[in-house]
Amino acid sequence: MNARWLGVFALGASLAACSNAGSLPSAIPGSASQTANSRAASSHAFTALYSFKGAPDGAYPLAPLVRVGGELYGTTSQGGNANANGNGAIFKMGLGGSEKVLYSFTGSPDGEFPQAGLLAMKGVLYGTTPNGGATGNGTVFTSTKAGSEHAAYSFMGSSDGASPASGLLNVGGTLYGTTLGGGGSNCNSNAGCGTIFKIDSSGSETVIYRFQGGSDGSTPSANLTYSHGSFYGTTFLGGGSACNFRGCGTVYKVDSSGAESVVHAFKGGSDGANPSAGVIVVRGTLYGTTSSGGGNRNHGTVFEIAHSGKERVIHKFTGAPDGADPEAGILAIGTMLYGTTYAGGSDDFGTVFQMDATGSETVLHSFTNGADGANPSASLIAVKNKLLGTAKNGGSGFGTVYSIEL
Repeated sequence: MNARWLGVFALGASLAACSNAGSLPSAIPGSASQTANSRAASSHAFTALYSFKGAPDGAYPLAPLVRVGGELYGTTSQGGNANANGNGAIFKMGLGGSEKVLYSFTGSPDGEFPQAGLLAMKGVLYGTTPNGGATGNGTVFTSTKAGSEHAAYSFMGSSDGASPASGLLNVGGTLYGTTLGGGGSNCNSNAGCGTIFKIDSSGSETVIYRFQGGSDGSTPSANLTYSHGSFYGTTFLGGGSACNFRGCGTVYKVDSSGAESVVHAFKGGSDGANPSAGVIVVRGTLYGTTSSGGGNRNHGTVFEIAHSGKERVIHKFTGAPDGADPEAGILAIGTMLYGTTYAGGSDDFGTVFQMDATGSETVLHSFTNGADGANPSASLIAVKNKLLGTAKNGGSGFGTVYSIEL
């Protein structure tokens, strides 16, 4: 498991869209052996909008931004409070880069160390923390845009789930999400293999599915996607006996009754392994990334899964110059896919990339660990003619918010 998810368990025991309505072809032509067919960007201006300082403004953002009107909202996994080792923060930012902390987490009962982005619904922000709350097993929280925070639900760490690291999805006024652990004793892990849950407007939580840790998958870390009556997501582990018998992860489907089926179980070789991010749906085809696997370099992939369930690797990352170890999901705009890699690139601090339907990649920016940032973990959002994102490190040492012109 990568360091990000290991860190979640060590600390405590995107706005998610219903679909991504781009015009990308539903069947990508070409072979499944695309590798480092990469070009350097020529005219995509990069701007570091904000550099976090740790305290009191926040530190180490892992989550995507969400735009509400003329402002951006997000979370930092640490910082806030009085020092850089604080419990995390909710912030808002003008499109020009002015930042304000709305709320600093304290641990109990409000939660701590938020990993996921926020969901904006009817003037209220909703999110999750993988730690803190009443029992230390994480929370679902609400926050007004003025910064009044409330833990709507605290996970108990047993059959109800534990450590939600994903954001929330709104379907008909009910919130849906996943937990990394918990789920009860019907799993081959003492900590539980994770759950899919829903929370109604009264704060009542119901588990839709409990992962068993075998062929069905284990440790879901990513946001859900909803399309045509079903939820789609990924598990970081499980799916079979590959990858040292822990499984290399899955793409799964769950219907409204809670019936789960595996769409694809990763083998850990050329098809990829360990998806950290969720999938998007474009014209019925799923697109996503794996953080490892993909061949000899083992630096991850971009993949598609067609209507038939067949998986095809669009691109295999090689490290330099195209990037390595993507932890974030994909954004589709027109006929292009956009994403980030946590490492690789010209200086091995990550990239922002653009990819066409054949898997040919253009690196829009290679991070240097300077003022621009380093190690982006979060998916991108599009605002007018720009891509906006967060980088976990770099800047003043505590991460950045950046934009790139399309």
